[in-house]
Amino acid sequence: MQYVATGALACQRSQASCTLFAVNAKAKRIAVIPGDGIGREVLVEAVKVLEASGAPVEMQHFDWSADCYLKDGTTVPADGFTMLDRDFDAILVGAFGDPRVPTNIHAKEILLGMRFQMDLYANVRPVKLLDDSLCPLKGVEPKDVDFTIIRENTEGLYVDVGGVFKQGTLEEIAVQEDVNTRKGVERIIRYAFEYARQHARPGRQPKLLMADKANVMTYAHGLWQRVFKEVAKEYADVKSEHMYVDALCMQMVRDPRQFDVIVTNNMFGDIITDLGAGLQGGLGMAASGNIHPGRTSMFEPVHGSAPPIAGKNIANPMGAILTASMMLAHLGLNQPAAKIDSAVLEAVRQKKTTQDISGTLGTREVGEWIAARVAA
Repeated sequence: MQYVATGALACQRSQASCTLFAVNAKAKRIAVIPGDGIGREVLVEAVKVLEASGAPVEMQHFDWSADCYLKDGTTVPADGFTMLDRDFDAILVGAFGDPRVPTNIHAKEILLGMRFQMDLYANVRPVKLLDDSLCPLKGVEPKDVDFTIIRENTEGLYVDVGGVFKQGTLEEIAVQEDVNTRKGVERIIRYAFEYARQHARPGRQPKLLMADKANVMTYAHGLWQRVFKEVAKEYADVKSEHMYVDALCMQMVRDPRQFDVIVTNNMFGDIITDLGAGLQGGLGMAASGNIHPGRTSMFEPVHGSAPPIAGKNIANPMGAILTASMMLAHLGLNQPAAKIDSAVLEAVRQKKTTQDISGTLGTREVGEWIAARVAA
């Protein structure tokens, strides 16, 4: 697949500033939003690898970022989310966050806005160890760390319901509400059961573990417990298990081999997915998807914008590259996705990596090496 690039990144409210046109009229349309900091650097490499893979995709770039916000106050164009949902098959995002915007209002309105307004209710985070040298646990092999965390993505503590009373005084009261609806809880649990069934390992019964803290959060997580037990009856072929989240954290470190698929709420999912990333080599290796089945979904590496290392050519692009592969697989483009996964694995084995995982290459050099391997 050949691509022709035109234009340059520029701050525009709703128009693409750089477009890659695929020859194939049936190409999947991808919105690319690099964002801030190292997000801009790693997404360049992810796009480079996507081009090399020959995947039938057409990529259109949008510069929604701190730069845009600081220039004219724009975070998301008025029709931005509607346009993404209507005109694209998937969205590939870099990272958001910039010290020049202390409130990070642009990051909240773009990233959380995308999750909430586009109803991307399932955050899917694969935890897969590529080489034993990347895991801090002793005696762990790649086959021992291979599971997926599914996080509810549109409710919980992230809905920003609460307030502060008598702020700045000794009598200050701060309240943050954990919002859980029957609809939201049931659909993420049902999604997780379906995922466990579809991704069962050969010769092994599908298995799903639900994590909560119902022994303390009796109302909110009591709902999770009831729904989980009810839905489990419809999936008799899937082994259903439960752990309190504190016990889960201990078990993830003690024996990650026992897990296949884990489902949990928004806050706990945010925490345990970082723990999972630690098992696979750090945040620089972690990919994720924000999914609404049958609708436009968004894919992002999870490392954040990392301002202290931005512009130094040292950020690990593998998480972004693996995220691009995850996006292709979601779109049914399994062959180019497999080529990318294979090339990343070979890069890790040959130490063609950045410093954070004991390599000597820079961001660009890693991307170029993987792209060359994919294209070979």
